[in-house]
Amino acid sequence: MDVEILAGIQFAFTIAFHYIYPPLSIGIGLIMVIMEGLYLKTGHKHYEVLTRFWLKIFAITFGIGVATGIIMEFEFGTNWSVYSKYVGDIFGSALAAEGLFAFGLESTFLGILLFGWNRVSPKVHFISALGVFLGSMFSAVRIVVANSWQQTPAGYHIVGEGLSARAEVTNFWAMVFNPSSVDRIIHVWQGAFLAGAFMVLSVHAYYLLKGRYVQISKKAFKIALFVATVISLSQLVSGHSSADGVAKHQPAKLAAMEGHYEESAAADLYLFGWVNNETRKVTGMGIPGGLSFLVHQDFEKPIKGLNAFPKDEIPTQVNAVFQFYHIMISIGMFLILLTLYASYLWWRGTLFDKKWLLKIFAFSVLLPQIANQVGWFAAEMGRQPWVVYGHLKTSEAFSQEVSANQILFSLVLFLIVYTILFLLFLYSLNKKIKHGPYEEAENPDEFLKYT
Repeated sequence: MDVEILAGIQFAFTIAFHYIYPPLSIGIGLIMVIMEGLYLKTGHKHYEVLTRFWLKIFAITFGIGVATGIIMEFEFGTNWSVYSKYVGDIFGSALAAEGLFAFGLESTFLGILLFGWNRVSPKVHFISALGVFLGSMFSAVRIVVANSWQQTPAGYHIVGEGLSARAEVTNFWAMVFNPSSVDRIIHVWQGAFLAGAFMVLSVHAYYLLKGRYVQISKKAFKIALFVATVISLSQLVSGHSSADGVAKHQPAKLAAMEGHYEESAAADLYLFGWVNNETRKVTGMGIPGGLSFLVHQDFEKPIKGLNAFPKDEIPTQVNAVFQFYHIMISIGMFLILLTLYASYLWWRGTLFDKKWLLKIFAFSVLLPQIANQVGWFAAEMGRQPWVVYGHLKTSEAFSQEVSANQILFSLVLFLIVYTILFLLFLYSLNKKIKHGPYEEAENPDEFLKYT
């Protein structure tokens, strides 16, 4: 393999592994805020116990997320030096703000949140929970803004030529609110909320199936189900808005997502299928003109296809983009149906009588994570061959002085270290779940009322 491919694999591996944890932190943070808010309002100890329990899981997730995220910033300089030079002025402000403000806010309030029980007032402790949650959300904003600028650059001009070229900010707010940033931030937040909500649903579904901590698990399950239902439905809106933005600003990516090749023809909306990159045809089941309708509200309106673009300016792995995109959509629709059905049973008062449904929820923790990962894969692979859309190609962005053997060696090391970290995460998480909320109660005898 050459340097470009290995550098891409290494970055894809490290960012995919890292992206397991920040969405969980954001989503669990939201659930914690709701739980502690209910405790502050009602004074019921079961909400305090639940908050303490999920705070410990949040801390584990936060710690692993920090450890795995630092590596990526070094990779910019080692493997992608041309890219780093090109976008340094753009990314510098965003990443610096993320480190100084978001991480600082999050870590400071996390200390109060973890060690402030019985040391600060309940209201101060709740404000700390809110601060941690807002810090995690703000951290996501800065990262997504930087990535969105790569997709839809704005508020800049280019200085220099060739390897010396770099983008300089001319309008900070135009850079921040570039054409895709708001849609992408909202969509990323929603994916994170679902990841956290389904983690809570999974754990408490497990407890309910085992007959453990039944009363507080029912309360936690209802909180998470409410969040999951609202957010899964709202993703339809943000997803459609994001797709409209892609249609306007990245038409080649949209065509790749639906395997649409014809230069100017109505585009089908596929439910599933397989793209043959050689014959440039899709075999599958779809709605004729469905994509045209979603974009233009007209089944016969033409959509620009991949054949209309130069061959060196379209994704090389169209089928991969197509599959990742449709996996994300399929999971999203399944989560909507699952949460709506569960909410209907909740309204009927029979939610916790369906053991088979609880089993689905116990394993459903994987689905938002998969959707988050494949969504990013579709977005990043669909942008290719550009690393900065329309300006800098990936083939021009990697470091010229790094050898393939050096990257391969570091990739193997990262694989070993990240595997160990993942196993430690699973071990700590499993240990905490098996112990349950019981150990978080100050008075075990009082806790027995809520089991």
